[in-house]
Amino acid sequence: MLKPSLLSVAPMMDWTDRHCRYLMRLISPDIQLYSEMTTAQAILHGDVDYLLGYDQTEHPLTLQLGGSDPAQLAICARIGEDYGYDEINLNVGCPSPRVKAGRFGACLMLEPQWVAECIHAMQAAVNIPVTIKCRIGVDDADTYEKLHYFVHLNAAAGCQTFIVHARKAWLTGLSPKENRTIPPLQYDIVYQLKRDFPHLSIILNGGVQSIADVEAVLPQVDGVMIGRAAYHNLYLLAALQKKYYPAKYIRTREEIMDEFERYMQTQLKKGIKRSAMTRHVLGLYYGVASARAWRRVIHA
Repeated sequence: MLKPSLLSVAPMMDWTDRHCRYLMRLISPDIQLYSEMTTAQAILHGDVDYLLGYDQTEHPLTLQLGGSDPAQLAICARIGEDYGYDEINLNVGCPSPRVKAGRFGACLMLEPQWVAECIHAMQAAVNIPVTIKCRIGVDDADTYEKLHYFVHLNAAAGCQTFIVHARKAWLTGLSPKENRTIPPLQYDIVYQLKRDFPHLSIILNGGVQSIADVEAVLPQVDGVMIGRAAYHNLYLLAALQKKYYPAKYIRTREEIMDEFERYMQTQLKKGIKRSAMTRHVLGLYYGVASARAWRRVIHA
């Protein structure tokens, strides 16, 4: 049987908030979940409970951090550990201009030694794993040798798990949305990383849409991270749970909605808007004949 970390749902801004993760956990008890990226500056200067709070049922749960200051990231990693997160992940893959302006995300792949300083500081501050999510390259700095060097340096700094989006990132000329689809997928590069670093955990991200995709990828790497397909087709998580973690009971869609309705009632009493929660359930009936009627009911 697979360990929970071998299947995961990607951190997605504006999507994988605590309500979405609670819903996903109702569907799959074991697939690893990630927070939205949270910047070190936000944690240090904002409402930490609001940013990092979650329901205990969400475990196994990873906190993804954005930043580039080793000392600040170390403090935030420790805060994340104190909040009970199972893992801290450093975002070295987001290509948005706003992220680039803050000197974090994919642009950090151009500074592998600096990333290693961040990883070393974070890992020294906590007793839980510190991992990296990155791309296979950035702009014209996309040779395999550069990626190999990046992984080598950061493994030496203490990172033992790399989640690799199998596309390069263009920091200029493409929007974040375009960066998710236009640069071609190059799974062979991620597979080569695993061959060259057999002692590391290499997780593949990018373009995985179905169980068949997972089955094709898993023999080559240590795990698979699924992104938007898991959000738009929520019950895909139930199919993956049934195949790879069959010991657990799989709720029906109706049972999931009954449970989520109870959750929403408790959140409404805390002042959370119903629309902030119901927006996440639109993909629960993806592919089902009554899906359109279902979406009308949710939007009503």
